Amino acid sequence: MIAEEGDEAVRPYADHLFRVPVTPTLLAPLVTTVPLQVLACEIAAARGHDVDQPRNLAKSVTVE
Repeated sequence: MIAEEGDEAVRPYADHLFRVPVTPTLLAPLVTTVPLQVLACEIAAARGHDVDQPRNLAKSVTVE
């Protein structure tokens, strides 16, 4: 779970907790993007996927 610093109400609902600084609501997506990307990378690596070679990336990036 991702929660702002000082938010203890979420503790009973989370096995793992990422703390982010308190920010205005409109800026929260900018602050939470980095922990979510790290989490996605770790999950993909744990599942055995090559995180440096996404599937079908060459097809969408290269245009001849």
